[in-house]
Amino acid sequence: MVVKNATVCDVNGQREVDIRIEEGVVIEIDTDLHCDETIDAAGLYFLPLLVDTNVRVQDSSLNAKNIKDLSDEALAGGIGHIVLNAQSTPAIDNEIVLEFAQNGLHDLKGAKVDLMLNALKEDNTLSNIAILLKRGAVVPYMSTIAKNDVAIKIAQYTQMYGVTLFCKAEDNSLINIGVMLEGDVSSKLGLAGIPDLSEVLHVSRMIEIARHFNIKILFKAIASPRSVLLIDKAKKEGVNVTCEVSIHHLSNSDEACKNFNTTAKLNPPLSSKEDMQFLQEALRAGKIDILTTLHQPSSPLNKEVAFYDAAYGCEGLKDAVSVYYTKLVKSGIISMQELVSLCVKNPSKAIGQSAGEIKVGERVNAMLFNPDKKVVMDEKLYLYCGEELYGKIEQIFN
Repeated sequence: MVVKNATVCDVNGQREVDIRIEEGVVIEIDTDLHCDETIDAAGLYFLPLLVDTNVRVQDSSLNAKNIKDLSDEALAGGIGHIVLNAQSTPAIDNEIVLEFAQNGLHDLKGAKVDLMLNALKEDNTLSNIAILLKRGAVVPYMSTIAKNDVAIKIAQYTQMYGVTLFCKAEDNSLINIGVMLEGDVSSKLGLAGIPDLSEVLHVSRMIEIARHFNIKILFKAIASPRSVLLIDKAKKEGVNVTCEVSIHHLSNSDEACKNFNTTAKLNPPLSSKEDMQFLQEALRAGKIDILTTLHQPSSPLNKEVAFYDAAYGCEGLKDAVSVYYTKLVKSGIISMQELVSLCVKNPSKAIGQSAGEIKVGERVNAMLFNPDKKVVMDEKLYLYCGEELYGKIEQIFN
C-alpha cells in the first residue's frame, strides 16, 4: 500500500511525501511512489497515534470489559497507547489486582494499554512497589496525601528502579472541604471551594524530594499557574521534573460550572478564566511538557445529580484529536509538530518508551487526519457537547 501526497508530521517536522506500508511496517518514505493499492491523502495529515498517560475506565471500575471498551474508544479517537490511572476500584496496589488487570489486557484490538501502580494502599501505607514493577506495572503513582516518611520511601524505590514517579499534588485536608476551585464563581454558586494552594504546597514539597534524590517526577494534571512556574524554575535548576496539563484546563475555566453543570466538575477543579489564559501562554512558551485528555467517564447515575454529590471527571477520548487541533493548533497556540511532541513523544518518554517519529523500518501507528472536515460533538457528558470542531480522522493504521 502507498499513501500518496500526505503531509507527514512528526517530532521532526512536516513534509509532503508518499509512504509505502507493507504488513504494518513503513518500508519507504519518498516522493512519486507507486503501488496497485494507493490512498490519495492530499490535504491530509499523516500523524503518529497519540499517547495518553492519565485515563480511567468507566466509573473507575477496574474490570476486563471496561478496559476493552476504553481501549477501543481510545483508538477510535486517535490514541494508540494509554496508561490507566492507578486510582481505580480496586486500586492496583497489590499483586492480585495487578494480575487481575493484566488478564483484561489480553486480545485487545484497540489502543495498547499499560498499567501504573498505586504506591499507596487504602490506609496510606506503602504498597510493594518493587514486586509490582517487576511484574509489569510501568510506573509508580502517588498522591501527595502521603506523609513525608512514606513519600521518601517511594522516592527511594523510584531512584532504585530508574522510573518516573507520577505524582498528583493535592492536600487531603483541603480537597475534602470543597467541590470546585475557590473563587468568584464558587461564591456565586454557593459551593464550597478548594484553594489552589492545595496543589502548590505539594508541588513545592515534591520538587525538593526530586532534587534531593535526583529522581524523575511527572506532576499529573496541573491546574495552578503558580505550580507551572515552580516546575519550570526547578527544570532550569536541573531538577528532573515535568508538567502535565489537561486539554480541559487549557480550554475551559470554572465558568463552565455555572448553572451547576456537573460535567465541569473535574479533579483538579477548573481554574479561573485568568489562570486558564496563563496556562495557554505557558503552553505557548514551552513550560508545559505533556497534554492529557484526563478521560474520567462516569455513568449518568453518578453525574446527573446535585453538583455536590456528582462524581468528578468527564469524558475525553471521543474525537480527542479534533479537540486538540481545534483548541490548540487551529487557534494558533501551538503547531502540529509541537502537538505531536506534547501528546506522543513526551508521554512515551515518561514511561521509558520512544514514539513520535514516522520512519522506515518501524511499525506504522498512525492516522490520516483531515483538518478541514468538521465534527459536532454529541456526547452528553462531554465538556464540548454541541460544539463544532475542526478535523476528522479518515483512517487509522495500527
